Amino acid sequence: MLLEINQLYFSHIEGKPLFQNFNLSLEKGKIVALAGESGCGKSTLLSLIYGLLNWEKGDIIFDDEKLLGPKGNLVPGESSMKFVAQHFDLMPYATVADNVGKFISNINLAKKKEIVNELLDVVGLIEFAPILPKYLSGGQQQRVAIARALSVLPKLLLLDEPFSNLDFARKIELREKLFRYVKNNGISLIISTHELQDILPWVDQIVVLKNGRLIQNDNVKETYLNPYNEYVAKLFGEVNLFTSKEMTAFGISKFAIYPHQIKLSTIGIKAVVLESRFAGSYYWNKLKIENKEIVVYTDVYMEDIVTVSFEL
Repeated sequence: MLLEINQLYFSHIEGKPLFQNFNLSLEKGKIVALAGESGCGKSTLLSLIYGLLNWEKGDIIFDDEKLLGPKGNLVPGESSMKFVAQHFDLMPYATVADNVGKFISNINLAKKKEIVNELLDVVGLIEFAPILPKYLSGGQQQRVAIARALSVLPKLLLLDEPFSNLDFARKIELREKLFRYVKNNGISLIISTHELQDILPWVDQIVVLKNGRLIQNDNVKETYLNPYNEYVAKLFGEVNLFTSKEMTAFGISKFAIYPHQIKLSTIGIKAVVLESRFAGSYYWNKLKIENKEIVVYTDVYMEDIVTVSFEL
């Protein structure tokens, strides 16, 4: 294992613990999504792993060595890791290119320039190489910080909500290049997010936190198809939730069913169409089955009464 967290205890305020007997492990070369609602402990956990916070009890073992945190390190942080948080710590009077190349050796300047350009391409900022950070947006500064972190090829990269400041088009472009670069260079990655749908195709493992507790830790497919509870299911976006009584009444075996898993059918359950709205690649529909309202995605506009079946 590259990273092991064993029986970790941590409190922001004395007497108000966040993590209690917390355990987690990460294999080398894996991409892990750290998910959960705001305040669940995602950013704090990343800070603990990187060595910015002291913990009360437990061990954090990285690459077979116990980490000591701020109490044991004169300079906060771990040399074989890089952490890009919400504060980017860029050099204000150095260009974007110089910021990215900060940790790259000057022995071979031609090679250094080549690496910097490659990293700027990964984050989509080649044309901004000669610009000072103060002229960049928050999202652009964040991408500079990511490129700089990648420049040292860390064993473990920690990213805290890296797509939060980006518009949709930039997000699509960055995520594919970023994840491909990480995979190709054997970098392990833990990425915190509250928008799991944005990164599902590239993630190996999803760790779900709630109030400092580990709710579910599994591969992507298992977490998506078999969420542990309603909290986990809602992290994937719109979902229809059913009580045990409703599950029995409708003949379904799962408490959480996503809108695309409900299909129009010739045999099934009668439903009244309350709304049908065009949503781009699908129609968003609100249906009513007996006293239960559900959301269904279809390829066609719906009206009146339809028959649906659940595909599980």
